[in-house]
Amino acid sequence: MVHGPTAGSPAAASVPAPTAAPAVHAVPKDLPSVDRLLRDEAVTHLMARHGHAFVAAQARRLLDAWRRRAIDGTLAAHELRHLPAELERRCEQRLAPRMRRVINLTGTVLHTNLGRALLADEALQQVLACMASPNNLEFDLARGERGDRDDLIESLLCEITGAEAATVVNNNAAAVLLGIAALAGGNEAIVSRGELVEIGGAFRMPDVMTAAGATLVEVGTTNRTHARDYQAAIGPATALLLKVHTSNYAIQGFTSSVSEAELAPIARAAGVPLMTDLGSGSLVDLAQWGLPSEPLPQAMLADGCDVVTFSGDKLLGGPQAGLIVGRKDLVQRIRKFPMKRALRLSKLPLAALEATLRLYLQPDRLTQDLPTLRLLTRPVDQIEAQAARLLALVADAVAPRFAVRVSAMRGQIGSGSLPVETLPSAGLVVTPRLPGKRGLGRALDELMTALRALPLPVIARVQSDELWMDLRCLDEAREEAGFIEQLGLLKESLA
Repeated sequence: MVHGPTAGSPAAASVPAPTAAPAVHAVPKDLPSVDRLLRDEAVTHLMARHGHAFVAAQARRLLDAWRRRAIDGTLAAHELRHLPAELERRCEQRLAPRMRRVINLTGTVLHTNLGRALLADEALQQVLACMASPNNLEFDLARGERGDRDDLIESLLCEITGAEAATVVNNNAAAVLLGIAALAGGNEAIVSRGELVEIGGAFRMPDVMTAAGATLVEVGTTNRTHARDYQAAIGPATALLLKVHTSNYAIQGFTSSVSEAELAPIARAAGVPLMTDLGSGSLVDLAQWGLPSEPLPQAMLADGCDVVTFSGDKLLGGPQAGLIVGRKDLVQRIRKFPMKRALRLSKLPLAALEATLRLYLQPDRLTQDLPTLRLLTRPVDQIEAQAARLLALVADAVAPRFAVRVSAMRGQIGSGSLPVETLPSAGLVVTPRLPGKRGLGRALDELMTALRALPLPVIARVQSDELWMDLRCLDEAREEAGFIEQLGLLKESLA
């Protein structure tokens, strides 16, 4: 019997340990030309789908990148066989949309970074119908002649708010800028110091007034302004009294401000217009659904305001727009001001705005038809039931590294619209299974990255060293199924 060498014998010691074969690096001449790559059978289908020019451009960029890697010695020879697949991946990636749907589990209904208000089905259908064919954007169908795009929404806004006239621009910042420029450009505009706000994107009221060509006259103090302060500041150069609704912050304690109803007689006596910027601009009283009240344009006009500006994509629940309503002569001045054309609303948001405003003609149906109000008024017990239904599914997807529990939560209306007010809600809290705090941040970062990398990205929030998924905005009929379908992919990415 022939025995092999035993451990420790000279023969055993002379057997070399197995080593990995050295990697073979590709050199630039190993790479094909663009033409040769495009003739590859695995690539020709790409040109049939996308056209020669696009695929050739992507192939050229890919080969340039790999040639640099070959020069640096970082391109392995075996990678060359994956060149067609990499080209296909690059083509798909380049054509993929940058703006994508996401699932909002932050708890903020009107989230500035996530697109604010969701459009109603009626608005989406109107946009699709009017964008896919010619439309009467600036054509009067009754008279058969050129029309004004403001005519599409003016009668609706006047009916809803009680205004004499209305116009619209591309956002509320533009509405404020245009209103001040048209009514007070080259003259003085009086504002309370407590209302010189800055909102998102460094939109500062003093800077806007300067850009509009008006001279800012501050009255009162940060926390207290009285009617006599406005009266004392009015002079020959005064062209406008301006009120700004401070929706994104609050001063508490020893405070005093002058309401539009108090200020209107002062403006009339001085012969100058009173303009108020409401920002979020709700068109219905939210208190009827147990939500915090916001000032309404119709109430401001009834109190004597001459011009009111507000947003279309916040509490109104429509597309981004700046709405201006008020006295007919003043709205006409604003509409004819040269800056108006630069700030006008395009046909796409105008179609969506008209459809959204039509919903307000049927106020009893708003919580069904308008997504913003539907989400804001969603019953908490319904959200709790949804959380209980999803608990086991999410727990399985993130196990064993994370634990999941159902929890009561507080969400926000958000986006400058009552940001300090919270909404009762419910959702899922995901906690890393770690013996201590060490590695907690890294585990949460990995989980959030995995959620954002899903085909339908999921955006949640971190609170108290845990990931909180507030389910208020997870529409049961539309998005819950999509969320559930992705949990298998989440499980794979966390494995």
